[in-house]
Amino acid sequence: MSGTETLLPYLNEKKKKNSEEPTIIVDSREANTAAKIVKGLIERGVKVKTETLEKGDYILSDQCAVERKTVTDFVYTLTRRHLFEQLFRLKDAYPKSLILLEGYLPIIYKFSHIQPAAVWGAMFNLAKNGIAMVNTKSYKESIDFLYVAARQEQIVEKRTPTVHPFKRTETLSDAQVYFIASLPNIGREKATAILKSYQT
Repeated sequence: MSGTETLLPYLNEKKKKNSEEPTIIVDSREANTAAKIVKGLIERGVKVKTETLEKGDYILSDQCAVERKTVTDFVYTLTRRHLFEQLFRLKDAYPKSLILLEGYLPIIYKFSHIQPAAVWGAMFNLAKNGIAMVNTKSYKESIDFLYVAARQEQIVEKRTPTVHPFKRTETLSDAQVYFIASLPNIGREKATAILKSYQT
């Protein structure tokens, strides 16, 4: 909370006049697949700018980006190994990055191709590596969350939404770290230790 010791700035936010509305930069592909969310944000007064983003779906400030996934998409990406690499790179550019997980979370107990323990393990691994996760039940709740989060970043924290370039993985050692870190229950610190120990 930028050194703020209480929640008062956030609680008092609702009392301010709505003359100031936030701007959210939305990835153009996300804008196509989540048209209801974009429409809902515009109806709330948000200035929506659409761009092709390298990473992230919604840029709320120079510090905060949001990756939105449905529960089903999240579970599917766990089998593809790319999720952790993408999110760690997003966090490198936007320190307060988070995942907006949309949908009914208990549905993970209905999947036959992946165990619920793997999903909880992935969520814990992301959380302990500093990537927060917010679960919304529907696109309407996602709209509410994005609106409030953008206002807090821009109106309360006085931050501006900014598109940051991403560092490319230029060396073999970088690629190795990203790959090992993407494995369940590893993370970047363990990945670096493993590579240092085995030298391969």
